[in-house]
Amino acid sequence: MVIDNLNIHCGASLYKAFEPSEARRILERLDILYTPKHGSWLNMAEIELSVLSRQCLDRRIPDQEFLRTEVEAWVNNRNDHSSSMDWQFRTEDARIKLRRLYPTISA
Repeated sequence: MVIDNLNIHCGASLYKAFEPSEARRILERLDILYTPKHGSWLNMAEIELSVLSRQCLDRRIPDQEFLRTEVEAWVNNRNDHSSSMDWQFRTEDARIKLRRLYPTISA
């Protein structure tokens, strides 16, 4: 399971939702991988959802079909204009900030 670094995204949260034996059973089956805090694709997805919310969903939506139509039009507009994200976290920055995640090679 790949999750971001939100403070509730941890094994202890399972113990709040399930009986201890069930929480332990689930935890033993999971391999939890946390995304880097400053280089996460989840951050980009969250930013895009924020833009969607501000540009398209900032009003009353009467029904699911209208929502689907509006979101599809918004997505098409973003794609037609080649909207992109100016992601400024570079590989060089990652190697410094996330150095504990990179293997150490000794000669």
